[in-house]
Amino acid sequence: MTGGSAPLSGQTVVVLGGSGGIGLETARQASTSGADVLLVGRDQDRLARAAANLDAAGVAAFDATDPEALQGFFAERAEPVDHVMVTVGGNYYTRLADLDFAQARRLVDEHLWLPLHLARAVTGKIRPSGTLLFMGGTGGRRPGPGQLLSGALTAAMPALVANLALELAPVRVNLIAAGFVDTDLSARLLGDDLDVRRAELRAHLPIRRVVGPGDVAALAVHLMTNTALTGATYDVDGGQQLT
Repeated sequence: MTGGSAPLSGQTVVVLGGSGGIGLETARQASTSGADVLLVGRDQDRLARAAANLDAAGVAAFDATDPEALQGFFAERAEPVDHVMVTVGGNYYTRLADLDFAQARRLVDEHLWLPLHLARAVTGKIRPSGTLLFMGGTGGRRPGPGQLLSGALTAAMPALVANLALELAPVRVNLIAAGFVDTDLSARLLGDDLDVRRAELRAHLPIRRVVGPGDVAALAVHLMTNTALTGATYDVDGGQQLT
């Protein structure tokens, strides 16, 4: 951990989904800012590699969408934490005719029920000056074929976060809405089309570059340290929704 001048010095940050991508980069930047970081994920091996990479204070391997496991993790902590960030969850784009309801339920678990179960689990476990931080997206704001679930959950999350900010106060609750982020997950999903997508974004985004995990992580750390911010949604998509 760094010295006392670091903005998160002496604070504990829990990252659910912290073994890779945005979660891991947020953990790295939080650690650089002085925090003790706890990583949560489903894969013990990936967690161990991530923890070694940034000298994390600890890891816990469980499925965050399991309410009992989530409750147990926070109940077992003797000391409160300062900030909890959730980067768990993917997306599911499909038309109604092709909808797989099992996959749809998993998505709803990740983006609706998980935040509610987590908010209940962290009650009394986050210090009053702390933060509960969720991840969402901007892409679902524009209706289109295949956007049934994405659009509904994108619309629901800001309302959920605003109400949680009132119920959990003085703990602050905020939402980061990202567009395309150049992560390993994006690479796996796009495969050979990744470079094409990157070139499109560089050509058409107002910022003329692709958003990376570091951009999202920097915003996350800012939301942890700026104690005037709560109940709001913060976009980090390089202007993607404008085009």
